Formats: sequence, C-alpha cells, structure tokens
Amino acid sequence: MNTAVNANVVHESEAQRQHARIRIPAKLRLLNGQPNAPLVQVEDLSAGGLSFVAPNNLRLSAGQVIKGRLQFLIDNLGLAMDIEMQIRSVDSSTGRVGCQFQNLEQQDIATLRHLITSHLSGDIVSMGEVLATLQRDNFTKARKNKGEGSGMSALARMRAVTFSLGIFIVGLAAFGFIFKTVYGLYFVSHASAGLVTLPSMDVTMPREGTVQSLAQVNGPIAKGAPLASFSTSMLEMLKGSLNGDDLQPAKIEELYGKQMAGTLTSPCDCVVAKQLVSDGQFASKGQVIFQLVPRNTAANVEARFTYRQFNDVKPGTHVNFQVAGEDKVRTGQIVSSTNLSDADLSTDIRVQIKPDEVLDSSLSGRPVEVTSDRGPSMNWLIDKAMAAGL
Repeated sequence: MNTAVNANVVHESEAQRQHARIRIPAKLRLLNGQPNAPLVQVEDLSAGGLSFVAPNNLRLSAGQVIKGRLQFLIDNLGLAMDIEMQIRSVDSSTGRVGCQFQNLEQQDIATLRHLITSHLSGDIVSMGEVLATLQRDNFTKARKNKGEGSGMSALARMRAVTFSLGIFIVGLAAFGFIFKTVYGLYFVSHASAGLVTLPSMDVTMPREGTVQSLAQVNGPIAKGAPLASFSTSMLEMLKGSLNGDDLQPAKIEELYGKQMAGTLTSPCDCVVAKQLVSDGQFASKGQVIFQLVPRNTAANVEARFTYRQFNDVKPGTHVNFQVAGEDKVRTGQIVSSTNLSDADLSTDIRVQIKPDEVLDSSLSGRPVEVTSDRGPSMNWLIDKAMAAGL
C-alpha cells in the first residue's frame, strides 16, 4: 500500500476565492490629498475589495493604505461611499492595483452586497431598494462560544453566580416573611395578656398595730413557725369589753399607753412569696401582710383572650407560650375557660393553662406570651397522607 503524500494536491477551500468578483459599472476617486484627485474606472468589485488601473503619474506600493470615494449611478442618481483600502498587489506592467477594504461600515457592506447580488441575478437596481436595504438590520449578533463561558472569566462567572445566589436568598427570605405573616394572621390566635400564677395563701393582720417580719421573702417556712411579730395597744385588745367605769378619760389614756405583742405563725409548709407591709409600718385589722405559696406546687399560666377567639381557646386545646426572660418556647394545655367577669358579661375570656413541663415557682408573676396555632401541622399532613393510602 502506497502511503506517500502528494504535496502538489491543494484542497478546494484553500484555492477558491473568498468573495465573488464581478464587473460592475463604478468609478473610484482617489483621495490622496492632491488638489485634483484622479478618477479611475473600477475593473472588478467584490464584497472584500476592488481593483483598478492606476494613472502613470500615481506611484503606489503593496501594503499602502489609501482612501477613496466609490461612485455608482443608480436611477440617474449618484451614490457615493467613502472607503479606506489597503493595497495588496501592484502589477507594474499593466498598472493594475488590487485593494482590500478596511473598516467598512455596516451600511456600506449591506449596500455593496445588495448591488453585487442584484447584478449577479440580473435584477435592475433601483434607489428605493438601496434605501430599503439601508433601513433594515442586515446583520445578526455573533454566536456565543459555550466552551469559553460566553467570553466571561472565571472571576466574572463566580461574581455572577454569587450575585444570582444573593438575589435568590433575598427573594426566598422575603417569601418566607410574607408566608409567616399571612400564616400568623389567619391561623394563630394571640392572647391579649398572660401571667405565671401560683396558688397563694394570704396572712392578714389580726389587730391594728405595727409589724416586724421574722422570715425572709422567697425563703421557706415550716407550718407553725413564727412568721412575724406585731404590737398593738391594750385599748385595741379590750375594745368592746369595757364597761362604764373603764371609759373614763384617764383609764382610756392608761390603756392606750400599754402595748401588747403577738406573733403571726405560718399556716402551712410554704415559701414566703411577698411581704406587702414593710417592717415597722402600721397595718389595720384584716390587711394582708404576707402571701405564702405552698411548697412543691406547680405553677400555672393564666391568659386572657378576646371573645371572638372563643373556638380557639376551648378546654383541651394545646397552646404555646413563652415566659418573659426565657428564650425557650413551652407548650401546655388549656384546662379551664371562664368569663373574665363573674357578675356581668365581658368581651374577654380567662383561661388557665397547665404546662407540659413543670414551671419553677420563682417564675411566678412574670408576663407570658400565649399563642394558639390552629393551622395545619406536620402530624396533620401525615394523618391526611395515611388516610389517603399514600
């Protein structure tokens, strides 16, 4: 088998012309800066260049760039276009000069192609067709090279991806905020007020007098242990049992000057929650001195809802609540629901909530935010899917 390569073989695409050359009646005025610019006849014309015979007095060389004005006669009207050419070949024997167009405008290229195409097809060129060609867009945008990333560098592509990702995240956050707002508006009921409460016992003043505490606030106290001491006048002790002789001014003054001391004891194993009368302060009979909370007593939550939320706060409803000062959201169940006012009708409903986790007694008195979520949950969706056989 002969594997020798014939070096004389030339591929057709290497030998064929880039543009078709035609003979078309046209003239070229050479603008070489002289006062009398020579006017020559165009020998042949193509979309890429032209050739002409230079005058004897004009010296041109290959590689030189010259300017000229190409002139056509269409419908007895002159059409001229200023062009810039580079000389590619010069025949010294005949004076023929071959030139290649340089920096042609898009309108000039479209006009040349229209004239050449019409001449090759044998059509008569009119000025109206030339104007119509100049008015329309005869060029398309270059195709993007996918292999080169549309002409973008790696840094530019990373910047574009980062910007697109940022826009996506901002849009997603905005959508989540709107969804949360709409969900909270239509499916979540908020309590107008809430408070952590403990069942308390009140210790009152048995007689008018001054009080001196014997126990510390928030400290434990056993049943029967002294809680506070009080002092009162003898006149207060004997009030209601004095007869006529004891009502003499001197006797009353004597009884008023005598003081008697007493002790208040704890009625249970409790914790002193509050002291409502300061030490040494005068207290009237029946006034609450201390509030005691039984030990190991779980705190509850009381909340107030409006009456239009009646169906959302029925006993047995699960709610969420958050105690002031805590980041944890707790859960609980409504155990009772009553009218806020026992005497008259009220527009508010008071509910008592039993927490799922035991609340510390030190949280008593703190405000609470309570919400009742009646929207679809994951368990609701799972139950619906299982009921549908999915």
